Amino acid sequence: MTTSEDETPRPRDWVATPLAYALAWGLPSLALIAAAFAPAGVRTAVWAAALVWMGLACLANARRCGRVHCRYTGPFFLASALAVGLYGTGVLPLGARGWWWLGAVVALGGGGLWAVSEGLGGRYRRDRRPREP
Repeated sequence: MTTSEDETPRPRDWVATPLAYALAWGLPSLALIAAAFAPAGVRTAVWAAALVWMGLACLANARRCGRVHCRYTGPFFLASALAVGLYGTGVLPLGARGWWWLGAVVALGGGGLWAVSEGLGGRYRRDRRPREP
């Protein structure tokens, strides 16, 4: 069940607060972009750390305010961090354009999950209590 716009938990939502948004997702996003031009070892470390940071921030925000897309982008960013770590250490064979593919999946996947999940489920979700028989 989604809340109506006049019932939004906006004050608890880090996405709606510019400073919190910048710290949780803006700076890690800039780090991803900057490290795209770094050597593979540095890129692996920076991308993995930034994606873990963003994933944990999403999960915390989902718990904090019920933001719908954060329920999906949190695990997605954590799984992406794992893929980055595996590719960067040579365990996951993605070919010569692996970094490009990983960057595209992270950018398009994160944005797509945001748009689709909130388009279908609304911006916020209230926890529902189990119905009693």
